[in-house]
Amino acid sequence: MDRHCVFCDLIRDDSATWVALEADAVAFKPLPEDTLAPGHTLVIPRSHREGLFGPTELELTAVMSLVRRVAASMRSELGSTGTFLLQASGPDSGGTVPHLHFHVLPCWADDQASFWPEARSAHIVEGDPYVALHSALG
Repeated sequence: MDRHCVFCDLIRDDSATWVALEADAVAFKPLPEDTLAPGHTLVIPRSHREGLFGPTELELTAVMSLVRRVAASMRSELGSTGTFLLQASGPDSGGTVPHLHFHVLPCWADDQASFWPEARSAHIVEGDPYVALHSALG
């Protein structure tokens, strides 16, 4: 655990409102001022891992498995009809806590919330970005 990480502090101090506690991943309620929807939940690896490239494949699998189970519980227990995932990774992503985390947000037809970004990137990439991605991924 990182002694300067707010999420590591929550785990170490057992001070969160836990939704789920598992061997490699945990889920908890965000602070009231950061809650975007009823049931909004954060899912993180137990170990301090920064961004999408920090965890091992097994750790990321554990986190994503818990994300899916949290979303399923939102549907079955809260009656949500949709789920929105938010994850910001890297210095230019807008994230504020470097510990890998996913925001799992339940959605309903009547909630009038839009979590989709409204602005589009102004960045220009030389050539076709999908050709480059396909080349890298084979």
